[in-house]
Amino acid sequence: MNKSPYKKLMWSIALPGFGQYLNGKYFKGTVLLILEFLINIQANFNQVILLSFHGEIDDAIQHADYQWLMFYPCLYFFQFGMR
Repeated sequence: MNKSPYKKLMWSIALPGFGQYLNGKYFKGTVLLILEFLINIQANFNQVILLSFHGEIDDAIQHADYQWLMFYPCLYFFQFGMR
C-alpha cells in the first residue's frame, strides 16, 4: 500500500498504531493499537465524548477516569518517538 507520508502521519494521529501498520511495522502497530484501546476503555473515553456531545458536561466530568486519560499524551509521545 503506497500512501504518502502525510497520509501516514494523519492516520497515525487519528489512531495510534495505524501509521505503523502502513509503514510495515506490524509489531509496533499492534502494541500501540492495544494500548490505545486499553486506555480508551479504562478511561471511559467514548462515554465521556457521547455525554459531552449531548450537553451533559457534569456527567461527562464525573465519568472520566483522569488517571487513565493522562496516558494518552504518553502514548502519542511514545508513538512518535519510536524509530
